[in-house]
Amino acid sequence: MGFNPPSRVRRGHGYSADPDQVANELYQQLWQPDCSLVLLFVAPDYQLDKLAAALTRRFGDIPVVGCTTAGEISPDGYRCHSIVGVSFAEPDFFVEVQAIGDLPRFDLSDALGTVMSARYSLGQKAGFPLERHAFALLLVDGLSAREEQLAGRLARALGDIPICGGSAGDNMRFERTHILVDGQFVSDSAALVLIATPHPFEVFKSEHAIRSGERVVVTEADAETRLVTEINAEPAAAEYARLLGVSPERLTPLSFAAHPLVLNVGGVPYVRSIQRINPDLSLSFFCAIDEGIVLSGTRATDIVDNLARTFRDLRSRLGEFQIVLGFDCILRTLPLLHSDAIARLSSLLAANSVVGFSTYGEQYQAMHVNQTFTGIAIGYGTQHE
Repeated sequence: MGFNPPSRVRRGHGYSADPDQVANELYQQLWQPDCSLVLLFVAPDYQLDKLAAALTRRFGDIPVVGCTTAGEISPDGYRCHSIVGVSFAEPDFFVEVQAIGDLPRFDLSDALGTVMSARYSLGQKAGFPLERHAFALLLVDGLSAREEQLAGRLARALGDIPICGGSAGDNMRFERTHILVDGQFVSDSAALVLIATPHPFEVFKSEHAIRSGERVVVTEADAETRLVTEINAEPAAAEYARLLGVSPERLTPLSFAAHPLVLNVGGVPYVRSIQRINPDLSLSFFCAIDEGIVLSGTRATDIVDNLARTFRDLRSRLGEFQIVLGFDCILRTLPLLHSDAIARLSSLLAANSVVGFSTYGEQYQAMHVNQTFTGIAIGYGTQHE
């Protein structure tokens, strides 16, 4: 019988509504010697300016990075109105953080410069080759509508370093989301975190909606605003409703959550979720949609079995988990709220050392996706089994 060495990862959560008190709760659970990073996923209910100041007072020079959420994934499973966190420490985890502001102006040259600076600094800290030993975490304003461009440019600049992350939320209000970086909660921004580690890790995605049924073509769309006006040369909402066998008047947010569309790229499915139906029967999406792309209807498989299988496969390659950073689209869980599946899913996350949040979108390599669970699993290695 093997054993796992002590982990330089700590998990924690806080529930106090008082900024100073919750900062202290988190500090007591997350501080460790040689701490290199604190990640926090924060309910939007908090007074964010006061919280940022309290965290700075408590953690000092330790980099604290995070975002607001549409729900939190704590060490005990799904939570709301809370703050959950994870900390990492050297020499097991070396970290470099880059703040990215003014997202509409962030181009490829900016991405190359940002990544070059981060890679150099991280390499100097780590003292070992980054190839196969580093990954990137991206947290981005979930209402910026810039995730596609940002993820694509950063993935291109990162090259052999895999990237994964999530879009910040605000509990389904769709008013304003925030990124915590450099001691402040800011909008229209992102945080890029590069982590180098000798431990085995894997960036992964899991979706329970699989392609099924009729394919349709987007015949009129504005990718910049994520607006689709025509599908199969018909009003988009009318054609989508036809796929579901209902009238457009019967479409609801739960319809969109239960029946997303899927784009196939090189044999790999990427889910495309609908945000709302507009008065002119156009559809607003959570992802950019271009004219001419082919989308397919979907059917849902068992969400708990699907994710459990993903975790089993990861564990067979990585050994027992030290931590799984999880980014779980809020639209995955909305249809489950009145079933026992949500409790089963919450227990599964807790049993697999997941800490993360419910997102407004997920990043996986160069793609921005929806209704997907993306994550970074870090193991102890199979030699300790």
